[in-house]
Formats: sequence, structure tokens, C-alpha cells
Amino acid sequence: MKHLITRRDLLRTASLAGAAAVTRDSSASPAARAEPQTPASAVGTAARAREAYESLTAQEADTLEAIVARLIPSDEHGPGALEARAAHYIDHALGGALADSLPAYRAGFAAFDRYCRMSRGKPFIELSATDQDSVLIDVESGAATGSGAGFTGSSTAFFNMVKGHTWQGTFGDPYYGGNANFIGWDLLGYPGVRTMVTAVDQEQMEKHQLRPNHRSAYDFEGFNKATARAGAHEEHQHGD
Repeated sequence: MKHLITRRDLLRTASLAGAAAVTRDSSASPAARAEPQTPASAVGTAARAREAYESLTAQEADTLEAIVARLIPSDEHGPGALEARAAHYIDHALGGALADSLPAYRAGFAAFDRYCRMSRGKPFIELSATDQDSVLIDVESGAATGSGAGFTGSSTAFFNMVKGHTWQGTFGDPYYGGNANFIGWDLLGYPGVRTMVTAVDQEQMEKHQLRPNHRSAYDFEGFNKATARAGAHEEHQHGD
């Protein structure tokens, strides 16, 4: 049986990978805690007005929000992936840079919903946090594969895709639409992009005393949005 890691363990793992591109060992479990018995998607939902999604349907968006809320939940250490707008980052990217992944998301959500109903009797957003974690463990481990839910290939591939994009939307540069209010960087204790680090800065960083600057990389004159777009286009051409 997989061991549910704590939020502290999750953040420690993420901090080792850096703030720009954070990954996690695929053997780790998806949930940071399993104590709450109310549906995770209910946390803060009543207080939030629904925002329009660009690429996903309302049902897909609700499911995605509930998933990211369990991957990096909000707790006493601070807000999580939902508040960092990781779901909105993914949705926006599915209309652009991640457009090739949209069919996999649609097929994956359909299979995911079928598996939840078949194995737990309810859609994911209506399950308790403990049952949501249990479902995610099944999907991550591949146990949901072959269940008749209709996952294309292994259910693990769907889990890893959503997990990776959730990490991007939580810990990436806010310019791309996630990491709202620098939530992800604050969770990691990442002090922000700096074009120069003095000896004093380094000393304060090692003592965890360096104040975060809460600035996107694109707020610096030497790395502006126009340069980023041109660079990305050039890189894409070179990769063709």
C-alpha cells in the first residue's frame, strides 16, 4: 500500500527541483493529507464566483480543480495549487502551448469520471478527501487500468500528465498564468528571480532571511516579454 506523504515532504521534494520546473518521483503518493472528511472541492468553492474556462467544459474544470486541490492542498502552511490557479494555468495552456494534450485530457477526464463512479459510486468532486486520495492513488499506480473505465494506455500516464502540469501551474513563473500571488514560491521559500546575488544576499538566503521580491522574471528589463516570445519561437524552430 502506498504511503501518503505529508505536505512538508512534498514541499521539501519540490524545493530540491527548483522553482521553475518542479517534478516529483512517480512513486510518491498524490495527496498531502487524508484527515478531512469533507469533499476537497468544497473548500472555498462557495466563496468563489465561477470563472469562465477557455478550453475545458464546466464538468472537466470542476474535476480538475478538485484534483489539483488534493495534489497540493491548502492547509495550515498556506494556500495550495487551487489558490495558485494551477487549474486556470492548465486550461489556458491547453489552448496554446499544451494544445496537443487537450485530447488526452478530454479522454482522461471521461475515463477518470467513469472509474470514480464505478469504484466509489460518485463523481470525484462529491467524494470525501480520503476517497479522493484513494482514487488518485489507484490512478497513479495504474490500478485503475483495465477496470473498464477506458483509460487510454495506463491510467498512470493521465495522472503524471495532470500532476506535471499542476506543478508547472503552482511553481512556475506567474507570467504564464499560475503561481498566483507567488503562492508556489512562498510555499517553497523561494526568494524570487534575481539578476544578481550579493554575498549578503547569499548569507541571508542560507539563513532563510532573504525577503522575497515577488517579481516575475519578465519584470526585469533584461528579460522582457517580447524577448521571451521571440526566444520561445526561435527555440521551437530549432527543435523542428
